[in-house]
Amino acid sequence: MMSSSVDTVGNQISTPVDTPSVKELERMCFSGRRTGNHADEVWPNLFIGDMSTANDRYSLWKLGITHVLNAAHGKMHSQGSREFYGSAAEYCGVPADDSPSFNLSHYFHSSADYIHQALNSPGARVIVHCAVGVSRSASLGLAYLMIHHHFTLVDAIRKVMASRWICPNRGFLKQLRALDMRLRKRQ
Repeated sequence: MMSSSVDTVGNQISTPVDTPSVKELERMCFSGRRTGNHADEVWPNLFIGDMSTANDRYSLWKLGITHVLNAAHGKMHSQGSREFYGSAAEYCGVPADDSPSFNLSHYFHSSADYIHQALNSPGARVIVHCAVGVSRSASLGLAYLMIHHHFTLVDAIRKVMASRWICPNRGFLKQLRALDMRLRKRQ
């Protein structure tokens, strides 16, 4: 259920009455364009990307990346580690599986805090990545917007999808939905 209102500059904004169901969230994700770049800036100085960019130090250098949050730490094809990046970038790894049964919510707050602290450093640019850059990394990016910028889940999805197609798996959407309900209860 959504109602809408207008912000101070005349933009239509959604005001959630209830957090949408997982099915409605999936429909929302599938409604966007399904192509994208290897990395896209989804918030000022915050990029969501895939392992192709994250495993290419030259590409990271060209983007000015100073911090890497690897949502596929220790997984196949993910070279990310403190040793891999050396002094070129700060590194944080989340050993997540892209499985609906994996509890990514254990990492929502710590990952959001890592991104937030990094972005508060002068000149910092952060990439959050996983294998393809649409599920694990997108979920952590959404959690950051919800926790530190007080976006609803729907508004966070819309914000990210304005720059990048994302499609968190059903289990991650359930966990993000639960986060949305908890955060809105506190507000």
